[in-house]
Amino acid sequence: MRKGSLWVTLVLCVFIVVALSGCGYNTMQKNEEAVKAAWGDVESAYQRRNDLVPNLVEVVKGYAKHERETLTAVTEARAKVGSMQISKDMINDPKAFSQFQEAQAGMTSALSRLMVVVERYPDLKANQNFLDLQHQLEGTENRINVARTRYNEAVQVFNTSIRIFPNSLTNSLLLHLTLKEPFKAEPGAEKAPQVKF
Repeated sequence: MRKGSLWVTLVLCVFIVVALSGCGYNTMQKNEEAVKAAWGDVESAYQRRNDLVPNLVEVVKGYAKHERETLTAVTEARAKVGSMQISKDMINDPKAFSQFQEAQAGMTSALSRLMVVVERYPDLKANQNFLDLQHQLEGTENRINVARTRYNEAVQVFNTSIRIFPNSLTNSLLLHLTLKEPFKAEPGAEKAPQVKF
């Protein structure tokens, strides 16, 4: 009897190991960690932009003192972005995620207005410090776009992994993971911007 129960226990253990290897538990954990890492890249890119803005504003202030409204808008947008508490949990809260996106959209808008101001001042455009900052800011905006794209790809992989069978069963029984929010285009982004000379 002892030998028979040992055999049953061994077969049961092998069955459990095989069943768990196909349940997607590890895959879902790996995919969620990829989402968190991609979100960290997004935060890092936004922080880089947030760190560059004060330098850009100071350089522009020296040349465009009478454009206070635009400079104030940039400063206020940066303050709003800086006042938000960013955490890894934000990707699980659609409302907080939306507020974060709105604050970043305000910063992008304010920086766009600042660049229009710059076009009016040829001396500023020729200033080497400003040119360096402008190139860094352009690079940062590109990094933000790349980080958002990678984040959305990670979200797509993760969301798919928790919805397909047998992972969906494992998720509903063990993990209880929720779908992650991807970045969405700003309202009105579907319309081409007007360029006026």
